[in-house]
Amino acid sequence: MSNWRDERNQKARARLEKRLSEHFPACVVSHALRQPLIPPTQRRAMESYWRHRPLLADRLARALAAKSGQPAAWHWRLGSGKEEGLPISFRTPPSPYREPAFSRGPGHCCVCGQPVYRLGWHRDLWGDGKPNKNAIWHAACVAAWQFWTAPSDHLRMLKLRQNRKCATTGRRLLRTAEVDHRVPLFAVWSQSRTKPWPELLAFWGAPNLQVINRAAHVEKCAEEAAQRSERRRSTLSAGGDTMEDSSP
Repeated sequence: MSNWRDERNQKARARLEKRLSEHFPACVVSHALRQPLIPPTQRRAMESYWRHRPLLADRLARALAAKSGQPAAWHWRLGSGKEEGLPISFRTPPSPYREPAFSRGPGHCCVCGQPVYRLGWHRDLWGDGKPNKNAIWHAACVAAWQFWTAPSDHLRMLKLRQNRKCATTGRRLLRTAEVDHRVPLFAVWSQSRTKPWPELLAFWGAPNLQVINRAAHVEKCAEEAAQRSERRRSTLSAGGDTMEDSSP
């Protein structure tokens, strides 16, 4: 097995180095050459780099979104599944540039709205000023989107960020520890959906994520459910809109 891997990595390294462009990011090359299985192409090296750095991808994607800003006349709304680009639940991050009315077209990222350059990079390292017209995602934004929509897949990394201490009790995290949103997403939808779009993304990103032990998580969820039920009863008794609880 070791001989197979060594031989495979020699071929992959030779193939990668043969095709490396002059301005390819050195940090990505360094990462690729440290992997147990070296990626043989520049694109796969780029994907591996960001896949191993979801927290960095999260920060970058939110910074790029802030640079683009919220499109005029856009507001966060949910769809029924028939409207293209609209999320059907408040648990999906709002993404105006995925909606046809606000899309900037090929060569621009559908998550942050900024130009996409060669190999999905977010800066024009090659200096030709030409976005990649075949791309609609930054490599970093792919990793960020996966982080936002499935944070539990990054449990180990989030544990390390907290020094393996429960965010609510301060005790050591157990194997059954779970990822939690400090501000629950239903509260973001009901109370904060008028905030500027780049600020909203932080509720799905690292600033709003924590790892807590299962017992603490169950208790927190029970308290949130009670608050949500009370808010629903208050809204109904006042004859108001129940929109905040219309999605699962």
